Amino acid sequence: MARKNDRFVAGLDIGTTKICFVIAEKTDGGGLDIIGIGRSASRGLRKGVVVNVDQTVDALKSAVEEAELMAGVGVERAFVGVAGGHIKGFNSRGVIAISGRDREVSREDVERVIESARAVQLPTDRFIFHAVPQDFILDDQDGIRDPVGMNGSRLEANVHIVTGAIPTLNNITNCVNRAGIEVVDMVLEQLAASETVLTADEKELGVALVDIGGGTTDLAIFQHGAICHTAVLPTGGEHFTNDIAVGLRTPNPDAERIKVKYGCALPNMVDDEQTIEVPSFGDRKPRVMLR
Repeated sequence: MARKNDRFVAGLDIGTTKICFVIAEKTDGGGLDIIGIGRSASRGLRKGVVVNVDQTVDALKSAVEEAELMAGVGVERAFVGVAGGHIKGFNSRGVIAISGRDREVSREDVERVIESARAVQLPTDRFIFHAVPQDFILDDQDGIRDPVGMNGSRLEANVHIVTGAIPTLNNITNCVNRAGIEVVDMVLEQLAASETVLTADEKELGVALVDIGGGTTDLAIFQHGAICHTAVLPTGGEHFTNDIAVGLRTPNPDAERIKVKYGCALPNMVDDEQTIEVPSFGDRKPRVMLR
């Protein structure tokens, strides 16, 4: 393989049903070219939480090796997407006074007011890994996107705070490290997805992003160009598969196939007389049922 260097950026998505690892190469224009993708069945996780370390590490190694083989390079570091029921988001406000003779807002002032918004009381097992500014208020003027260079005496910031459970985040980090990858930073899955699928106009007008995974559904709501709400719902595609398996008394792999091939959310799109073959357990004969 080629020598490892800083020209490559890697991202890791650890989901309930699959683990994806992507390697990109930085271009001269500041963009990224995807050069390697790896995917493996997720084992050892439930609803985004590690329940078996060894199985999770093996699945991670498989995805990383596949991506490195496709890219022809090795990577040592990666950004890790975080999701799961332990994620909590809320809005906070910070306030500071602008010092200095000319009372001009500096970048340091912006960082201070965001830190002020982060100064909230949390349980000892919670960790803030995102503090996303929504807008700023300078004296009586609100709706400011970037106050740097403006003059005023009192600066406020509305900030969206995202927290995660420290034990869960540590377990994910340990598994990634044991797979031979250093965690550069953790990124909320909804935020990462929004950078790919949402436009600036959609975020400005107001939009909800719903990412339906295997074990959870991630939600993010944007308005006026900023994120204003995040949530993780404890329901995903696997729940539908399990319901089909129980309701039709068929093995889970066959229930997944039936869901993908025949599932439909609108009953009027299905012929009332259409039938499907449903496998049974063991040596029992398949049954024919109305779709």
